Amino acid sequence: MNRLQDRQGREFPYLRLSVTDLCNFKCQYCLPDGCIESQHKSALTLPEIRRLATAFAHLGTRKIRISGGEPSLRSDFNDLLRTISDIPEIKTLAVTTNGYKMDKRIKSWLDAGMNRLNVSIDSLQPDMFHRITGHDRLDEILRGIDIAFENGLSSIKVNTVLMKGMNDHELDRFLAWIKTQPITVRFIELMETGDTNDFFLKYHVSGATVRSKLIERGWLLDARAADAGPAQEFSHPDYQGKIGLIMPYSKDFCASCNRLRVTSQGDFQLCLFSENGYSLRHLLQDDGQQELLIARIRDLLTLKDDRHFLDQGITGATRNLAMIGG
Repeated sequence: MNRLQDRQGREFPYLRLSVTDLCNFKCQYCLPDGCIESQHKSALTLPEIRRLATAFAHLGTRKIRISGGEPSLRSDFNDLLRTISDIPEIKTLAVTTNGYKMDKRIKSWLDAGMNRLNVSIDSLQPDMFHRITGHDRLDEILRGIDIAFENGLSSIKVNTVLMKGMNDHELDRFLAWIKTQPITVRFIELMETGDTNDFFLKYHVSGATVRSKLIERGWLLDARAADAGPAQEFSHPDYQGKIGLIMPYSKDFCASCNRLRVTSQGDFQLCLFSENGYSLRHLLQDDGQQELLIARIRDLLTLKDDRHFLDQGITGATRNLAMIGG
């Protein structure tokens, strides 16, 4: 096994794989008008996904996160999970979901090999949740989380996009929720994308405001695992759960980058906010191209910049987060 390493010496044991750009929610910070166009029908096939994941496993990837759009909208989703979980080197198979019908589906995902779960919950207030997502499904999602715990998941991460005047007052509500449950709530700073400039300017709030409140209340910063995402995670002896902060506008945010991305069309994205991706799909058509695929991934990684340029308002080709899975 040869580990992937870029020019800055960063290693990449973590792949985020989007399996569709289709989404059925209307989150205000992503697809406020719904998913008007998608390439869902031409997404990577199961054999293509197997070859891709196998190549990354050969290069040291041990964690793959399946994202969308909403990945569970694929009719072959459970088969997709089995395909990846059957690769011995992949130790962590995670799913990021909006939680749609999760109460009815979560057990089958676990049976298919998923062993980590991220659920998007932007508010614990039903009316605000509905306002943000366009769906009145908070109870259904919370029930799905309970069922996940009942069926063996030891911890769950919840993603909450922090928005000024909408949910930035809910810290105490989230803290009460995780008091006795092994849930990590990750407050994610609102990020500017090509379609959301005005929304970003109106609702962005720094995660540092939450960080200050946590420190004042005795929360302590945890050491970061090698395959962890970019969150700063905080724990407290009186709480079973944790709080994470993802602050892409903070200094040196990219210094610990350890993740790579592939879109549902097979484009290798060196950053969430890259100007363009590099197609790998022509090398996914048969098993005989694995060596060429591995060499291509290595070569492309040399092009990765040392940082993104969000602080300059440069959002690359990412019009919305559903395009690539956030």
